[in-house]
Amino acid sequence: MVRKTKEEAQETRHRILDAAEQVFQRQGVSRTSLSHIATDAGVTRGAIYWHFRNKADLYDAMIRRVLDPEEARGQVGIRTQNDPLGFIRNLVVEFLQRLACDPQYQGVLEIAWHKCEYVGEMAVIRDSHLECGRRFIALLEEAMRCAQKRDQLPATICPHQAAIGVMALLDGLVVNWTLEPSLFPLTEYAPGIIDTYLAGLCTQTPSR
Repeated sequence: MVRKTKEEAQETRHRILDAAEQVFQRQGVSRTSLSHIATDAGVTRGAIYWHFRNKADLYDAMIRRVLDPEEARGQVGIRTQNDPLGFIRNLVVEFLQRLACDPQYQGVLEIAWHKCEYVGEMAVIRDSHLECGRRFIALLEEAMRCAQKRDQLPATICPHQAAIGVMALLDGLVVNWTLEPSLFPLTEYAPGIIDTYLAGLCTQTPSR
């Protein structure tokens, strides 16, 4: 009976998160109340408060449900790579291709970039997501250093600067494509764009 109760609680939690994705995407985060989400999920406000402290906590859980597995995969992967540049390339390209092919992924990132104002109660979430971004940059920087040790990149490259470049490229593609998917075919363009950037790093010469 206890196991069944835990399973039912988990099912309710996911139903709430599913509803939050739908309502946030339709109305935007600032115009959505917990009552709106409860109605869409077919639960009471009390059920939401049993799982989440407030709307910001619910929003954060919605984002983490999608992005945490990606972050964990990256952290494990870098420690087992003999091809650090290939690791970076595959990590970024697979992320972009999943964005293009997975409606849930696309919806959540569209909410994060275009339908949430990170002010008021949401300001703390902004800080959390900035920290996630810093961890991703640190992961990329570690991979860049490994690439230098394996002579995949010249010693003149600044690993942190190169990592920031990947992050900026990734963010730019995500922001523009989620705003207008018809602007360019993401699955087709992503590999070539990332390959061009990494090839530029490999051929970089010292600045005079």
